[in-house]
Amino acid sequence: MFQPVYLDHNATTPLDPAVLAAMLPWLESLCGNASSRHEYGRRARQALDEARQQVAAALGAHPTEVIFTSGGSEANNLFIKGAAVCRRAGLIAVSAVEHPCVRQPAAQLARQGWTLREIAVDAAGRIAGEDYQRALQGKPALVSVMAANNETGVVHDIAALADAARAGGAAFHSDAVQAFGKLPLDFRALNAAGVQALSVSAHKINGPKGAAALIVDKRLELQAQIAGGGHERGLRSGTENVPAIVGFGVAAELAAQNLGERAERLRALRQRLEAGLTALGAKIFAAAAERLPNTSYFAFPNIDGETLVGKLDREGFAVASGAACSSADPEPSHVLRAMGVAPELARGAVRVSLGAGNDAGEIDRFINAVQATVGRLHGLTAMAV
Repeated sequence: MFQPVYLDHNATTPLDPAVLAAMLPWLESLCGNASSRHEYGRRARQALDEARQQVAAALGAHPTEVIFTSGGSEANNLFIKGAAVCRRAGLIAVSAVEHPCVRQPAAQLARQGWTLREIAVDAAGRIAGEDYQRALQGKPALVSVMAANNETGVVHDIAALADAARAGGAAFHSDAVQAFGKLPLDFRALNAAGVQALSVSAHKINGPKGAAALIVDKRLELQAQIAGGGHERGLRSGTENVPAIVGFGVAAELAAQNLGERAERLRALRQRLEAGLTALGAKIFAAAAERLPNTSYFAFPNIDGETLVGKLDREGFAVASGAACSSADPEPSHVLRAMGVAPELARGAVRVSLGAGNDAGEIDRFINAVQATVGRLHGLTAMAV
């Protein structure tokens, strides 16, 4: 069966065989509800406790700080809306390059009496220091800045940003969904710097879809967004997705192993990729910034990104024209707009995000496919003119 080379790991990752093996018993014969008092329930509760410990250990957190959710979007909403309910309406500051599941709940707060302030980024996608300081002068009650951008891969120094924000009493949160498994994350150290909540997700680290967590300082006052049976310390009611959470625990444990070695290997592949793309005339976005080792975001002048993605798919390469969560939006990426990229170039944006299964041979074949495809598209453009 034809199977394209998968180069879209920032959208989701393949399930690790060890994760699947851990999940299978809970999909087949182990059916207990973790809230039940009998043996089946006790076994499910024990499995959840073990997974919570695994996730906590991978992130330098305490198990009681791990609140399981259905996904990164829910974790982000739990912080933003849950923290807002416990405060008087004031200023919420989020970066201009946040994922929609941060930007949209923040915009909902703005319709409910809050003031929304977007923090600018520079041309490389980094937080603009002067604008961040201006935002802090407004004494925001809530601040959310992602640890790493899902499109460009740009990494932000959330410890320094949180430290600057806490003098004004802001509750600081970071969407670390893309950073987890690619960069070292130590919640204890981040918490000491002022980070009070961190969102992570299983399906970005070779775990299952449907399991994620908000890692949260227990001193932070939150209100549950899903009320009911009082699960997850009363912060997320609903019968726990035991198979997915078990898989999340194993995936988190694996993600923490050999992190530096894996990052170096991916960085070498990305350098090989970008050398080839640059030689073909591509513009690499955020090249001047520190980025995730696996992520490359680029465009060719006068080539539509959606068209290029479709052509490459037919050539056997699965890549993205931007963020998978907002791929239905025909407008240029809000991340590139915030960076000041011209709309005509932003519409050509294509993202390659590498994973553990990719190798140099695939990169070389991809570059050859891009060269041939871009050549044909330029030819068609010339004929149309």
